[in-house]
Amino acid sequence: MIAPVQRVVIIGAGIVGTNLADELVSRGWNDITVIDQGPLDMPGGSTSHAPGLVFQTNPSKAMTQFARYTVEKFLSLEKDGQSCFTQVGGLEIATTPARLEELKRKHGYASSWGVEARLVSAEECLQLYPHLNKDLTLGGLHIPSDGLALAARAVQLLIERTRKAGVKYLGSTLVTGVEQADGHVTGVTTPSGTVPADIIVSCAGFWGVEVGAMVGLPIPLLPMAHQYVKTTAIPELANRNNPPNGASLPILRYQDQDLYYREHGDQYGIGYYGHKPMPVVASSLGETPKQVDEKNMPSRLKFTYEDFDPAWKLSQELLPALQKSEIADGFNGIFSFTPDGGSLVGESPTVDGFYVAEAVWVTHSAGIARAVAEVLTTGVSTIDLAECDLSRFEEVQLTKAYVSETSAQNFVEVYDIVHPLQPKESPRKLRVSPFYARQQELSGYFLEGGAWERPYWYDANADLVKDLPAEWQPVDRDAWSSRYYSPIAAAEAWKTRTAVAMYDMTPLRRLEVSGPGAVDLLQRLCTGDVSKKPGAVTYTLLLNENGGVRSDITVARLETERFQVGCNSPVDLAYLSREARWQAQKNPSRWAHVRDITGATCCVGLWGPRSRDVITAVSPDDFTNKGLRYFRCKRVSIAGIPVTAMRLSYVGELGWELYTSAEYGLRLWDALWQAGQPHGVVAAGRSAFNSLRLEKGYRAWGTDMTTEHDPYEAGLAFAVKEGKEDFIGQAALVGRPKESPARRLRCLTVDDGRSMVMGKEPVFYDGKPSGYVTSAAFGFTFGKPVAYAWLPGTTKEGEAVEIEYFGRKIPATITAEPLYDPTMSRLRG
Repeated sequence: MIAPVQRVVIIGAGIVGTNLADELVSRGWNDITVIDQGPLDMPGGSTSHAPGLVFQTNPSKAMTQFARYTVEKFLSLEKDGQSCFTQVGGLEIATTPARLEELKRKHGYASSWGVEARLVSAEECLQLYPHLNKDLTLGGLHIPSDGLALAARAVQLLIERTRKAGVKYLGSTLVTGVEQADGHVTGVTTPSGTVPADIIVSCAGFWGVEVGAMVGLPIPLLPMAHQYVKTTAIPELANRNNPPNGASLPILRYQDQDLYYREHGDQYGIGYYGHKPMPVVASSLGETPKQVDEKNMPSRLKFTYEDFDPAWKLSQELLPALQKSEIADGFNGIFSFTPDGGSLVGESPTVDGFYVAEAVWVTHSAGIARAVAEVLTTGVSTIDLAECDLSRFEEVQLTKAYVSETSAQNFVEVYDIVHPLQPKESPRKLRVSPFYARQQELSGYFLEGGAWERPYWYDANADLVKDLPAEWQPVDRDAWSSRYYSPIAAAEAWKTRTAVAMYDMTPLRRLEVSGPGAVDLLQRLCTGDVSKKPGAVTYTLLLNENGGVRSDITVARLETERFQVGCNSPVDLAYLSREARWQAQKNPSRWAHVRDITGATCCVGLWGPRSRDVITAVSPDDFTNKGLRYFRCKRVSIAGIPVTAMRLSYVGELGWELYTSAEYGLRLWDALWQAGQPHGVVAAGRSAFNSLRLEKGYRAWGTDMTTEHDPYEAGLAFAVKEGKEDFIGQAALVGRPKESPARRLRCLTVDDGRSMVMGKEPVFYDGKPSGYVTSAAFGFTFGKPVAYAWLPGTTKEGEAVEIEYFGRKIPATITAEPLYDPTMSRLRG
């Protein structure tokens, strides 16, 4: 779908707004106005003081891709033979054994995402960076393509280039409001009048909270000050850099002490994250003055020497050449931080035509601008945006208290070594299921996700570990994969496979879609046929216009005009709500109402070969295959409680998802628990769940597949109803190879039966990095680690690969899937 050229207003003429204008111009759009409250030669936002360090490698594939494009674009953006990127390379050093291991993991990210990188010894670090203290340095990670973005210069060149293409710029112009009509933006108001607009994109940086408020949109962003200094001249840097403010040494990160360094000619620039969080309220800064310069701008606050004092001592220790210098200049510069550290990109869920691209650092600026331009002009970004989607946060995560606390904590942890399962320490217990009291009695170990408390295992099951058969005994793990893990998970998986277990599925997001247009809406969005009679449950996909998987969902038709949809995130809620709104506008008689019922309901997953014995003891209803077939649902009574039972199983065993309203939750749990005692019931957590899920080959959206993958590549062709037409993404799938895609999601088993991986590690095929791990777990049923990974479509079952884990190559084998119950006899009971 190619969108017609529309009138666009971009709020903010920093590195994101000007890049967005440029990306739109390159796609044929030129009815564009860029407005900034500051003067155009130096608007005074974060871009105006940004040190410009571009370290591309990131645990996020998307953020790494954005950074790679930013480097590519800034290298090509030049004038008078000088580009806007100085490719001096990047060097991250380790001064502790833990950081040295972390750099091995980061090298794996680079290999997974296609960035050239090299682990270097302490001696090589000194060759690359002679000023280092050799007694502190243990080793490093060198990335030759990293470097320094000249952000302020890039902005001026982009303004010059886009002006020639017809883009209008309004400097020193304050945005005072956003006009709307019928739920759609119509213009931006300024003191000089209204600028008409069909699309408005807020690229206002740390002022984004105020701009979002103009349309009632909460922007989960906290402006915070970050310290940066320039030293006096360093003799060792004299006469080595051209131009005078240039650099030739690699940009340097000393993450063990929250520091980074770059050259400014014969001076050092030093950035510091180790000080206390310094939150700022953007509205308190007042209007940007007509005159802004390098020393006087709204985003540059007074330097607090006492906060920098520890950094100065640490810097003189790491770089002894600094002992001959002093701090020549310093400031506390404002940047944007979010609760999870990601950027904020996307359309308002309630106001059509209002988009944001906020909390975007220079590192990712051109890449995110390109993605937004693709969304505006074609409807789809080629790089998956889930990790920075504006709508990804839960409602409670949009509150001022939550944003302030978690964003400040994100600032504190920005250079910390963070485990992929590491939860927030605070705030906690924001969302708990009705079963929480019982889970505490069973000594559940909780991690946090989506503000929910989620039990990963129960210490009450610890005694079961010694009773495990020899083939089920868990193996010893390395220290990293042992964090947030317990061998109790093996016992819980064993009980699920051999007896019966209860899983808390309450955090699984549930939507109710109702009304005369409900079936029309879901048929148009889903790859499967959801128009079956009430009682049917359908596993199906939501695709984007390019055929990429934007979510996988289950759709249960409870009544003719009422569906329950199990989905993945608040992004799904925003998407279905927007599509329902548009459908009602086109045909008012076919309205559909979408509402989130997750918090008002709860769910127990009752699974295992003895699950039928348990449920028939507390329910008069028929739970045989005749009474409730696989992928069917019906209303039942359990211990006198009204329940919706769905015959589904994510763990590959006989059983049901049992839904009721939250008020009945505790009684439902207690009734099932009591009935299960003669049959060996246990409560089981997410560690066992994830292991059993992978053994059965079930995909997790956002981890195993995203909008960058189509159903055939992801092994989900069965979810696309043969012959069905007129669903979003259907046209894009026509002609694509179903049996031989260019890449595939493959099942891997680890050959030695014990070496764990965690996800995102590179996979080597024929000695070359050829893909990356998505999900991984120990397969307790089979006694070996299991992983899923993206690999070339030409790879075959039985072939050998290697997974790089902390610098070590682990042999693995491409294996037929699913590993467990390929005939579905266990599931079908």
